[in-house]
Amino acid sequence: MKKNVLLAMMALMLSVTASAQFYPDGRPIHPSKRAAYYGQTRYSVLGDTYAGLRFGLSVGTVNSDSPYLDGNKARAGVNAGIAVGTRLTPTIPLYLESGLYYTQKGGKSESHGEKFSYNLDYLELPIVFKYKAPLGGGVTVEPFLGGFVACGVAGKIKDYQYREAYSSFSDDYRDNFNRFDGGLRVGCGLAFDRLYLEAAYDIGLANVGKDAFDDTHTGCFNLTLGVNF
Repeated sequence: MKKNVLLAMMALMLSVTASAQFYPDGRPIHPSKRAAYYGQTRYSVLGDTYAGLRFGLSVGTVNSDSPYLDGNKARAGVNAGIAVGTRLTPTIPLYLESGLYYTQKGGKSESHGEKFSYNLDYLELPIVFKYKAPLGGGVTVEPFLGGFVACGVAGKIKDYQYREAYSSFSDDYRDNFNRFDGGLRVGCGLAFDRLYLEAAYDIGLANVGKDAFDDTHTGCFNLTLGVNF
């Protein structure tokens, strides 16, 4: 008798366990989809990886102690690249995102009859921590904070007074820019299904001017539209 009761209790426990496993949200999971479900929700610490294409507008500035490099007007350009992200924890929607971008920064200066423009084109590598807060209906708000490093690959400095133009990163001139930059990146994105919209600001912390006695820093606002895969 006791043996029969024990067997009945064990059968009941197995039945409850199976029900909990295959009805986790109150709905049955088809046997063909159970492995995928548990791979996404329990056993994958770095799940939910994604990649995306980005294209948008950049608005750059240059702030400097040097009167030849300081820009009192912004310069508009383009910002395009790819983004790759991966989830860091299964319990919190926190992601690590990086990528590679071609970003046009720079600035303009016009004072005391002198006019300059600075085109600074970079290959930029951002690394940010992003939190994806779901709002429902496939919409997420995604604030992020991190940093970036950049390498100048092209650009011109134009001196309109003397009708001269020369490379922004050339070693032949003192009044131009170092090739490498880096700093902080802060912003927020909004995603709807695969579509993505982002506003970000790069705060340059490196002294990009060649004169060590004058601090020169870049800044750039980016408004980007993209799609995630």
